[in-house]
Amino acid sequence: MEYRNLGDSDLRVSELALGSWLTYGTGVERENSEACVRRAFELGINFIDTANIYGRGAAESFLGEVLGGVDRSSYVLATKLYFPMSSEDKGLSAAQVHKQIDASLERLGTDYVDLYQCHRYDTETPLEETMEALTEVVREGKARYIGFSEWTAEQVRAALAIPGVEKFVSSQPQYSMLRRVPEAEVIPLCRENGIGQIVWSPLAQGVLTGKYRPGQAPPGDSRAASDSMGSFMGELGSEQTLRAVERLRPIAGDLGLTMSQLALAWVLREPGVTSAIVGASRPEQLDDNAGASGVRLDDASLRAIDEALEGAYTTAA
Repeated sequence: MEYRNLGDSDLRVSELALGSWLTYGTGVERENSEACVRRAFELGINFIDTANIYGRGAAESFLGEVLGGVDRSSYVLATKLYFPMSSEDKGLSAAQVHKQIDASLERLGTDYVDLYQCHRYDTETPLEETMEALTEVVREGKARYIGFSEWTAEQVRAALAIPGVEKFVSSQPQYSMLRRVPEAEVIPLCRENGIGQIVWSPLAQGVLTGKYRPGQAPPGDSRAASDSMGSFMGELGSEQTLRAVERLRPIAGDLGLTMSQLALAWVLREPGVTSAIVGASRPEQLDDNAGASGVRLDDASLRAIDEALEGAYTTAA
């Protein structure tokens, strides 16, 4: 496993991060969840990403339990806030920032997180209030650094312009071969300002693994077949997209890579990307994913990927 610095911070994180959306504490059985976390550490993955909203605290609670006996300095832990935890607890107001960090720390069983992220932008709270509250959280020692997820370039610029507050070190956008929106503005802006990308859904909800085949029903144990997880697939599961993804098979084969490894190596080729978040319901999925770390795709392969996916990927929000 190779490692990269997260933006201008001193956080040295693995090229792959273990995510917990739709999986731990909710969608995956406890035994498999614990096995995945153990395997992640064995493979050298030192970066774990979660959020208070995942399972309404269930993912954080699970991680707090399973990480209880692990040396806290041996891994980098990130969580988020914004989405409603109740009818009254939501957003990025100062009161919510302080309330939610304390609740997350209690569930996670730790005194601090390495990275505290705004899960989305809060249009109902003045940005200055949010940034000042996040700054207080850092200066109180409850978080080492701060980040955001799915903010526009304009919103990022506004935050960077506020004097006397902590600066963001991370951005968490949805980014994959099939969704290239951040390349236009967010990634270049962040590179200019020392903000690293921690990308989510680099496998496009599993579509880029190749397990979904055009004209065939999804495998019974897959996300697309799950009542609790399948609704997030959207257009990624369309026949047009699946046919385009099929054209990636010979490219991966010629490079000696699995489809998943090809997709992860593709996002990691971007200089602005620090780490790619992967979810796993079985340890062997992590074994496969870890093979992408350190892979360098040549120009000919990158051109072949673009040709294979022409018309199937989006560059506009």
